[in-house]
Amino acid sequence: MSVMQAKQMSDFCTDFCRIFPDAKARIRIDEPMSGHSTFKVGGKADYLLSVASGEELAAAIKIASEAGIPITVLGNGSNILVSDKGIRGLVLVIGKDMASVSVEGDNILKAEAGALLSVVSKYAASYDLAGMEFASGIPGTVGGAVYMNAGAYGGCMEDIVIGSVGLDADKLEVFELKDTGSHKFGYRKSFFAGENAFVLSVKMRLEIGDPDEIKAKMDEFTARRRSSQPLELPSAGSTFKRPEGFYAGRLIEDSGLKGYRVGGACVSQKHAGFIVNDKGATATDILALIDHVKDTVYGRTGVMLEPEVRILGEW
Repeated sequence: MSVMQAKQMSDFCTDFCRIFPDAKARIRIDEPMSGHSTFKVGGKADYLLSVASGEELAAAIKIASEAGIPITVLGNGSNILVSDKGIRGLVLVIGKDMASVSVEGDNILKAEAGALLSVVSKYAASYDLAGMEFASGIPGTVGGAVYMNAGAYGGCMEDIVIGSVGLDADKLEVFELKDTGSHKFGYRKSFFAGENAFVLSVKMRLEIGDPDEIKAKMDEFTARRRSSQPLELPSAGSTFKRPEGFYAGRLIEDSGLKGYRVGGACVSQKHAGFIVNDKGATATDILALIDHVKDTVYGRTGVMLEPEVRILGEW
């Protein structure tokens, strides 16, 4: 950071903490992003703030924007690759400080955006509510899951989301989507993915189910993940989106890339759709491997793979 940038960030902290005094304990300077990414790589963020409410998120965006400070908004970091040089400016994390979950009438589950899907699915099961079993092993947050319409094993967020509250980051206004259709869900996309907007909370309609059947289904999905996915190694889940008419993992394997390595990054031997941090990979290793996989698959099959992982930071 330059002297001017350091002063901008210092002024931001002063102004923000004047409005939200308890936020001071949640601000980190030169925070290693390797601790905020499931890839376990990435340099330092100049400043990182874990927001505790929609009001905090709006105020942080407003103050930082007016000061010309770059802003990056994250959830659990399960779908990102951060540069080894880190992220300049301010990183806002919608995570554990914004993660309440509750059951409302008519089998409706309400969760703040920072709640982990695995926690919310277990919470639902504790109330004998069925419909979230597919999400029990997905490592992201509820907000991130709605943003990209996350899904697995035949289920997805589109199946259960009936409403959400979001923040328009341009107008700094809170808005509500009151039905499933308003979310414009598609394969790995939603209304939020197409707008400069962030999820604050979500409502999901579930169904009363048999507790033994709910547990059995969650146990089955967990066993299937453990047997087919490289959960023992850091990754960002499926590295590439599924191309229409194909499966990314199959294309990568058929292109002879299973086990292919760049530095400490490797195409998983267990599932070729995953790039893993196998031996102390850097972000540069991982990005180089992503590019190699894309180029090789395209050259051999004519199919261009699109990364599902967000590439962030200063490269």
